[in-house]
Parts: sequence; structure tokens; C-alpha cells
Amino acid sequence: MLIVISAPSGAGKTTIVKEILKKYPDLNFSISATTRKKRENEIEGKDYYFLSNSEFENKIKNDELIEFEKLYNNCYYGTLKSVVDENLNSGKHLIFDIDVNGALNLKKIYKEKAITIFIKPPDLDTLKLRLQKRDTESDSQIEERLKRVDMEMSKAKDFDFVVLNDELRSAINNVSDIINKEIV
Repeated sequence: MLIVISAPSGAGKTTIVKEILKKYPDLNFSISATTRKKRENEIEGKDYYFLSNSEFENKIKNDELIEFEKLYNNCYYGTLKSVVDENLNSGKHLIFDIDVNGALNLKKIYKEKAITIFIKPPDLDTLKLRLQKRDTESDSQIEERLKRVDMEMSKAKDFDFVVLNDELRSAINNVSDIINKEIV
């Protein structure tokens, strides 16, 4: 199964995914590829595959990506076919932390093999505060992320499940309950 977690930036999806991975050691994490610069605490091949624009565009040309999108600061983000195929062929469950459009694209391709979970923030002010507390981006970069929120929130209805993250432990438990019902 593919467990696809998505949300607007700052809604808590990465934190939730990390906690779920601790709880379910048999789950594998789908490492996305990106052209954005590596953040201080990130590890190549663990958090992302960091690629140059030309490397990413070659992967697009060679049909090596299941989904991709050019997002914040003109950076590409995407899912490598090889990562998904390797896990599915070996019978392993895979969890994703990806953007809304990518999540819905995975659902379209993998249908019943993919469970989509949308992490909903309590409100826009909380989302903005979370992005600021992260302290990984400038104010203009945060504003760029916030411009997508309406579009992202409008697509929540297309997901299999919606989990409100107004209290982190509760949201983690709700995602865990979904996983228990769907795949364990």
C-alpha cells in the first residue's frame, strides 16, 4: 500500500509522517527529489534527493518521475518511479510526504493501492505562525507558500481521509487509526 500524506506547508505533515515512521518501523519513507537547496538539518538520500535543475529535467524527459511540480522559488519537487516500484515489487508499504497535486496524481495512478490523507490546519493564522516558527524561509517565501493554501484546501474533499491538526498528538493518533484500519 501507498500511504500518501499531504497538506499545505506548515500544517504538520512532515512531523506526523516522522512520528508514524517511528510507530510503524515496517513502513518505508518515499524520498522525494527536489531542486531546492538543502536545509541545515536535512540529509541527502534521507530527507530528499537533492538534484540540479538539469538533473531533474533529465528525469522528466526520461519519464523517471511519477509526479512532479515546480513550486516555491521555481524549485522542482517530485516522486521517482524507481523508489515506488522497488517498494511495491518487494511487498513493502510506502509512506509519502508530498504536495496536494502530487498526492492526487498518485491516487489516480495507483487507485486502491493508495490511501490519501489530507492534514488540515486549524486556520490560516496558525499555519502562518507555524511557518514562521520553522525559521527556514524568508517572509516572502512564506507568503509564496501561503498563496497556495486556498487551492490546497479546496482539494481536501478529493482525499480519502481528512485529519485536523489542531493538536499534534491527536492528529498522529488519527492518522495511526487510519493506517491500522487500512493496512495493518
